[in-house]
Amino acid sequence: MRAFPRFLLVLLMANFATGQSPEASGRTREEAAPAAAAAVPQPTLAETLESAHQKLEHGKPQEAITMLERLAATEGKAAKGVQHELGIAYYRTGKLIPAEQAFARAMEQDPNDVESVQMRGLSLYRLGRPAGAIPFLERVRQWTPNANADANYVLGLCYLNSQRFEDARLAFANQFAIPPDSGAAYLLLGKMLMQAHLAEAASEAAKKALELTPKLPLAHFMLGEFYLFKSDTAQALKEFEQEREISPTNPAVYDRLGDVYTRTGQYPSAQEALAKAISLDTSSTGPFIQMGKVLLRRNDPQTSLLYLQRAEKMDPGNYITHTLLSQAYRSLGQEEEAKKQIDVASKIHASEQLRLQPVQ
Repeated sequence: MRAFPRFLLVLLMANFATGQSPEASGRTREEAAPAAAAAVPQPTLAETLESAHQKLEHGKPQEAITMLERLAATEGKAAKGVQHELGIAYYRTGKLIPAEQAFARAMEQDPNDVESVQMRGLSLYRLGRPAGAIPFLERVRQWTPNANADANYVLGLCYLNSQRFEDARLAFANQFAIPPDSGAAYLLLGKMLMQAHLAEAASEAAKKALELTPKLPLAHFMLGEFYLFKSDTAQALKEFEQEREISPTNPAVYDRLGDVYTRTGQYPSAQEALAKAISLDTSSTGPFIQMGKVLLRRNDPQTSLLYLQRAEKMDPGNYITHTLLSQAYRSLGQEEEAKKQIDVASKIHASEQLRLQPVQ
């Protein structure tokens, strides 16, 4: 009897064991492939969320967003935590409108999701809707009185924008962990008001701070800056001199005194004050520039040049420094160098004006 080839015998035995003929096996091979793929375990919701989170943390935000959007589309409201993570991904990539919407959906799924409540408030603030942000940031503060500093700071800014200055003082005091009814709290409010270009309100806060703490450092300084802003040099000088009595080692006080004396034409006094400012702090360009200006007014361009060259090395991008350098070189008869400096000043000034153009 003729023997079967070995490979045919093995094939027959395999098909016998599965109850299939070779022909049947061939027909079902393509059908079996999808079934085999389906048998591969799919990642759980938690695993997908973690994978997306890792991509976001490792600089792949768009990949994370794609994964999360797909998950939200397939799982719907059952995908708890997806909207929260999606909101974070949108927020970090500057997509503020979808971020706010995602956090709103996350809050619907879980009203006690503190981070989504907070992030929704921050999103609204960044979207230019501070009044809308307040309720959410207030809710976070009620739940967690020691909420992160960013939330307290933004809440304070929202209050400032809404002219709720007393509430702003409480928020900033909470951020800096100081007694809310103290002179320091009012001074802090004044500082924030000055930064928000609310000078009149800032001066009132500084006055209240001095009522509570008469020798509080920087309160007179703030009032001096306010009066200088109002071009009331006499009152500004009075405030800066009182600040000097309280804080005699503060270089900024002498810088401001130098500015007041320069504005009123008291150049020897200005030079003396600026020399003290420079002695106390050699890292600030302001006093060096101001000293250069004063020495030019006193017809001493050679000494002026020394201060202005120092200022240029510290901050070569300041067009005022180059403008004054041009004046100093021209006074010394160095016309070519004077022209170079005025050209540099013009280029810097033009570039700064270009950066300040509104977005179309």
